[in-house]
Amino acid sequence: MFIMEKQKVIIVGASHGGHQSALELLDKYDNVDVTIYEAGDFVSFMSCGMQLYLEDKATAKDDVRNFAPADLEAKGGRIFNNHQVTKINADKKTVIVKDVLTDQEEEVSYDKLILSSGVTPQTLPVPGNDLENIYLMRGYDWAGKIKSALNNPAIKNVAVIGAGNIGVEAVEVFANAGRNVTLLDMIDKPMGNYVNDELADLVAAELEKHHVTQVLGAKIEAFEGDGKVTAIKTDKGQVDTDLVIVAAGVKPNTKWLEGTVDLTDRGFIQTDAYLRTNLPDVYAIGDAILPWSIPGQAHMPVALATTARREAMYLASHLFESKPSRPFKGVVGSSAFGVFDLHGASAGLNTFSAGRIGKKIATSFYEDSKRPAYVPEKDNAKVYVSLTFDPDSHQILGGAVLSSDDITAQTNVLSLAIEHKLILEDLAEADFFFQPGYDRQWSLLNLAAQHALGWARF
Repeated sequence: MFIMEKQKVIIVGASHGGHQSALELLDKYDNVDVTIYEAGDFVSFMSCGMQLYLEDKATAKDDVRNFAPADLEAKGGRIFNNHQVTKINADKKTVIVKDVLTDQEEEVSYDKLILSSGVTPQTLPVPGNDLENIYLMRGYDWAGKIKSALNNPAIKNVAVIGAGNIGVEAVEVFANAGRNVTLLDMIDKPMGNYVNDELADLVAAELEKHHVTQVLGAKIEAFEGDGKVTAIKTDKGQVDTDLVIVAAGVKPNTKWLEGTVDLTDRGFIQTDAYLRTNLPDVYAIGDAILPWSIPGQAHMPVALATTARREAMYLASHLFESKPSRPFKGVVGSSAFGVFDLHGASAGLNTFSAGRIGKKIATSFYEDSKRPAYVPEKDNAKVYVSLTFDPDSHQILGGAVLSSDDITAQTNVLSLAIEHKLILEDLAEADFFFQPGYDRQWSLLNLAAQHALGWARF
């Protein structure tokens, strides 16, 4: 597509949304000047691939990235790492960019500005949080430090703070390496913010089976030690440790935008239906915004690489329209997780996320064997499905699956059902394949929906 006058696009941040925006713009248009400014040194590490790197299942640490700068430069774009955008001058349509190595600043003009500033990991504001051996489970530099700790035989006891997806990954890495691992969180069930209670209970049982100590529903009061952490003080007692991995969530990297761009009370960038901020020609995508949730029918956090990429694809297609031809349709929010021998995936809303937005829901839990009853148990794994739906209309709002077999792809079906606002009756009668080497005559999701409707079990 050709633009009459050359357009200068500046992108802040080189992670999922930033680099996808740049590549999309360079592919779609003939007359664009695209520059990414990235505050970090390494472009662009995928923290979601950290577990694979730590377990020696990646080719190399430097390969765990979305793209290399040369990939963008080959298409005519430019990227500057170690360059932090510190200020927007909306009236002049310029930004102030600081070279973090030299502290030298320059003012750079733009026609369009895309904010993909992302998030930073949460630290705990308690005494002792500056002690050595307290690490964060995010980013290129921390990945190297955690890898060194993993290979240090002097580290025998490891405490992981945060019972979400990232924390559970850290637990598995160190437990498989033979360390004594304790998982701590203020929530009362592991993965309790990601899945409904029945699946969270199965996760807890799996952690217990692998000798992971769980200190849940606990308040972290302090880190203790002389120079180096030796214990965590909680309201449920003391946990001795040689290493702390903090995976206690993230916060939007938007403090530098205060007073310039409209933010929510939690610091997220406010955008309209077209991903525009309150400033003309300034847009925002990625983890620092609250995208429109299709099942929630509200703006809510969906911090996923897939979300950022979809936003970037939409934005690149409509960036130069005087009036966008359509709004961004929103996202479902789908992700997978592993817990030792279990494989899980979820899509859409659950009890926790629905509660945050005041959404009225009902839930259903279904368990069965994957294949017909005549298949021996050793070849016939237990499978579990949790569904979240509107109790009145039966619209499917969320769902998750869990099994020792990898049935995570079933959640792609749930995600599509949620996006297209199918109801339980649709899923109960949907035409899926049957072959006893793979499933039952009624497929697993058929059965889960039938169960939610109270139909007789086949």
